[in-house]
Amino acid sequence: MIELIGFDGDDTLWHSQEFYDRAQDEFEAILGKYIDLGSHGLHDSLLATERGNIALFGYGAKGMTLSMIESAIELTEGRIEARDIHRIVRLGKDVLAHPVDLLPGIRDAVETVAKTHRVVLITKGDLFHQENKVARCGLADVFHRIEIVSEKDPAAYARLFREFDVPAERFAMVGNSLKSDIAPVVELGGWGVYMPYHSTWAHEVVTGFTMTERVVEVRGAAGIPEAIAQMG
Repeated sequence: MIELIGFDGDDTLWHSQEFYDRAQDEFEAILGKYIDLGSHGLHDSLLATERGNIALFGYGAKGMTLSMIESAIELTEGRIEARDIHRIVRLGKDVLAHPVDLLPGIRDAVETVAKTHRVVLITKGDLFHQENKVARCGLADVFHRIEIVSEKDPAAYARLFREFDVPAERFAMVGNSLKSDIAPVVELGGWGVYMPYHSTWAHEVVTGFTMTERVVEVRGAAGIPEAIAQMG
């Protein structure tokens, strides 16, 4: 029944969020010189700034860095020194240059699924950064197509279905984000293979979504082929 399989990139094929978490920790250490971190709610403040800037900067390390600089200036009331702003810029550069390490077993899982299905890589974020990660992941040649999108919403998936001439009920998406990878696809009538990652960006945490029989949760990459085989 399933004809086309989509795979997410960040934290599904390769590790990603942990590098952002590390940058967040270092950002808080920088701001700790100027403000009481507890009383200012730095984490929530930065998240609010990032969310407000997504429409302008998009997702990814560059948007995160600009939001960090904006938050730092606002929270310190302009007192932050140029040297510390430069440190924040370096945090963003470090995230952009992080290694592309595949999750355990994901190469075998993708190659196994690709033997019986068409597979596409659907990832969102900064175009240059995502292209770089795709090129370095070592799996690009396995996919029939690579989609780098600005947002993973029902409209983006519906466009993919039209271009591949595949109805939603014959598509399954593999990913770690219920918000971006699973919920939009299920809303359209497709299927989801949910593989949680140990760390999730707060913006990707979804509320109000109920797991259905159209979603199979797996504990690791080895469970992906079997989960897809059970669908239909």
